[in-house]
Amino acid sequence: MARKTPIARYRNIGIVAHVDAGKTTTTERVLFYTGLSHKMGEVHDGAATMDWMEQEQERGITITSAATTCFWRGMQKQFDEHRINIIDTPGHVDFTIEVERSLRVLDGAVVVLCGSSGVQPQTETVWRQANKYKVPRLVFVNKMDRAGADFLRVVAQLKERLGAAPVPLQLAIGAEELFRGVVDLIKMKVITWSEADQGMTFEYTEVPAELVDECLRLREGIVEAAAEANDAFMERYLEGGELTEDEIKQGIRARTLANEIVPVFCGSAFKNKGVQAVLDGVVEYLPSPTEVKAIEGTLDDEETIEERIASDDAPFAALAFKIATDPFVGVLTFIRVYSGVLKSGDAVFNPITSKKERIGRMVQMHANQRDEIKEVCAGDIAAVIGLKDVSTGETLCDLNHRITLERMDFPEPVISVAVEPKTKADQEKMGVALGKLAQEDPSFRVKTDEETGQTIISGMGELHLDIIVDRMRREFSVEANIGKPQVAYREAIRNTCEIEGKFIRQSGGRGQYGHIWVRFEPREDGAEGLEFINGIVGGVVPKEYVPAVEKGIGEQMKNGVLAGYPLLGLKATLFDGSYHDVDSSEMAFKIAASMATKELSKKGGAVLLEPMMSVEVVTPEENMGDVVGDLNRRRGLIQGMEESVSGKVVRCEVPLAEMFGYATSLRSATQGRATFTMEFLKYAEAPNNVAAEVIAKRA
Repeated sequence: MARKTPIARYRNIGIVAHVDAGKTTTTERVLFYTGLSHKMGEVHDGAATMDWMEQEQERGITITSAATTCFWRGMQKQFDEHRINIIDTPGHVDFTIEVERSLRVLDGAVVVLCGSSGVQPQTETVWRQANKYKVPRLVFVNKMDRAGADFLRVVAQLKERLGAAPVPLQLAIGAEELFRGVVDLIKMKVITWSEADQGMTFEYTEVPAELVDECLRLREGIVEAAAEANDAFMERYLEGGELTEDEIKQGIRARTLANEIVPVFCGSAFKNKGVQAVLDGVVEYLPSPTEVKAIEGTLDDEETIEERIASDDAPFAALAFKIATDPFVGVLTFIRVYSGVLKSGDAVFNPITSKKERIGRMVQMHANQRDEIKEVCAGDIAAVIGLKDVSTGETLCDLNHRITLERMDFPEPVISVAVEPKTKADQEKMGVALGKLAQEDPSFRVKTDEETGQTIISGMGELHLDIIVDRMRREFSVEANIGKPQVAYREAIRNTCEIEGKFIRQSGGRGQYGHIWVRFEPREDGAEGLEFINGIVGGVVPKEYVPAVEKGIGEQMKNGVLAGYPLLGLKATLFDGSYHDVDSSEMAFKIAASMATKELSKKGGAVLLEPMMSVEVVTPEENMGDVVGDLNRRRGLIQGMEESVSGKVVRCEVPLAEMFGYATSLRSATQGRATFTMEFLKYAEAPNNVAAEVIAKRA
């Protein structure tokens, strides 16, 4: 079966945004104009096509990223048919991990901002993640019909707060309720979309006289940005020559793909204005799979790095970037195919688990409708039904050309709660439910507390865990009680010290003998794990026992030395010791190492670290005093305050332990008018009184 769309006409994009910037509505309009969804879903009615889990529709926020395919030929049918795969991403900060793993498999992104609130904290987070994966992007300034909307102010914020190089390709005509269309600055024409057919048709008209000067000034900025794409354009530009429309677009495309500039569009998705032009922008300025850097992976020997180019003729390699449980077909594994072709019936290899998987049915999704397909080609995205042992972030590849694509890194959870099933019947179902949810979401963990026998679930924030418990109830009909949230503390040492570890047992039969001296110090590079150095000279500890010493220290680090929390950032140098010809064993040296590590509580100046959260509160001016007072009482360190259209913005660092229930207390202090976002920032030393209390509780 031949390819329907050449790979050069593919666009894999994500639509990313801050909560409530109007991302889901924008995606809905995209599906409507590309002719797939015949009646537009409104988030306000809880009917949006992309938000397909019940909860998303109730809360009006997007949680899982559904992947959808659509086709576009341009507002004036000026292009050959392009195939656009859209990965919808959540904008809520507890789900940053979902955004990160979508960005990993995208080639380009459309960042949606709100015309009145502009660049918000979540935008900064997503922008940093997109920079990390070098994703070329366009910006769509949405909600231009909202009170306080100001297009050029948002463009200025892109420069100031995100350090971007924005190039506005449009200018809004009228703002707030007078917003009626946009000027296409390259064509120097006004575009007005028809209200009668929900913006399916539009007309070009002349630019109003009062806007001509401003439009020409902005157009000059576009031409200059395009001219910097290559020497020939630059020369002509400097000599006062003109660039044609096509050349301007070529220049803007080249610089967008190089991540040097960010084209900016504007409109109002809700009022059906502007999304059509953004779709043209996706085709004109975002890359096809062949225009981004080829993906790299490690071969079987775990050393050689090899590129896989986006071609159907290359060996098959794909990345599983999302796993969802579907009520009708079971497990859906969403994959991005980087190279080669996958047909149903093929056997593929998962190098992470070293297992073979047989590909059964494959589907392409349109939000929650699905079409079955027989094969999927390089550069495409599809969902495979019924894979047994594949988790998020793992590779699937050709049996004879094994490769492990770059792994995704997932952050450690910062908050834990105990869950208990309400009835005996819920007990078994709860285990299954939590297992499935953990397979879908790598930032969510489940473990059993060995001392209490309770099931502990951990995640990225209160909302994250609320939603997990909610999903257990809805999708698996498991009722559970939830304990009080527990903070994931950590430990560290502050001093350098030398400690002797000696384990000797001689009481009939074979004895045990392990004796070592270790120098412990805090790691200088700020990394979290163990840096182990073997400094033994002259074989005073035989080299076959050295790995046991490292293992003993590493295992004790997991259990901590103060209050049973993991110890971070330790450098250990084994520099002396002794052994016994008969009695020494790996076990004895491991125990000696563990004993030496425990001594750090006394000699290493061990301290307790607590997770600090970066909190941003937007509040009306009259509540400002209460909000700041409350944050100070929660041991918050105010980092800065500024004005924004939506109120005063307070930025602050607060210990997670003090933030439980903050949403409720902020709501009552400001009558629900203030909003806040919170994300994990770093671990910092806890004050003595707090540390003493935590250690006493664990004793």
